Amino acid sequence: MKLEFFQRKFWTASRQCAALDGKCSISCDDENINCYLIDNNGFILVAEDYMLTGNFFGEAEGAVMNKLLQMGSFKRVTLYDYQALCWVHSESSDSGHKLLDPYFAFFAAVKWILTELVIFLVEFNLYSWWNSDLTAKAQRAGPHMQVPCDTEYPAFVSERTIKENMGNIDCDGCIKSFVIQQIPSSNLFMVVVDNKCDCSQFGPITMDPIEIMYILQLFLGAAHNESLKCERLKMQKDRRRPDTCHPFHPEENSMECGAAGSLTTSLNTTLLFALMALYLR
Repeated sequence: MKLEFFQRKFWTASRQCAALDGKCSISCDDENINCYLIDNNGFILVAEDYMLTGNFFGEAEGAVMNKLLQMGSFKRVTLYDYQALCWVHSESSDSGHKLLDPYFAFFAAVKWILTELVIFLVEFNLYSWWNSDLTAKAQRAGPHMQVPCDTEYPAFVSERTIKENMGNIDCDGCIKSFVIQQIPSSNLFMVVVDNKCDCSQFGPITMDPIEIMYILQLFLGAAHNESLKCERLKMQKDRRRPDTCHPFHPEENSMECGAAGSLTTSLNTTLLFALMALYLR
């Protein structure tokens, strides 16, 4: 199902009411309210502003997401990434390196030519020689560079026992109301927010990662710092394995998988290496 079709079905369903005349007293078409369809992790699937699709709900409605966390409809979970890359400022300001740039460019060009020659001999593929889009272009690093680091970032999970909730937010004397309700037989929630109040003072809630600074290294040494990393790795919970196994599907033909036995050698490549062997003798 395409996203555009799913969004149209959602807006059509939101206009249907159980009233006798079929008209809704409050509709998502009203300019005073905003309607969102989010999943159990708080990501927006449908919104009036299509640019918000795929974003975190806390970035669009920080005040409402903060209230949902306080009410227990959502809970925050901290996750760790031990293979992250962080931007750091390069302290090197030596101008002598710029004098060597022409030499580095020459050696890089020679290395690229030799690499292309080896790839040509191994794969016997002339296509990459005249297609410049497939070649990688080296770029000189600026004043910042990426280094390995450990980061932590928040994740948000809905409380399964809470199916519906509503609340009010005081934004400098203006009361902002919202309603959240789970859609039956799904992990989706419909959120209706009153947009007449400006609650920008709360700020957005983002999922940006934060670098973990091991400050104990300055006082207790590198050995303790490494042990601290090991302890943090032990705190990371493993993902739960599936409860059931599905190794077979009735519509899948296992005979069509794999064709390693039918591999054949290329005649052109064999002749090329034979001629090179005779020439080098």
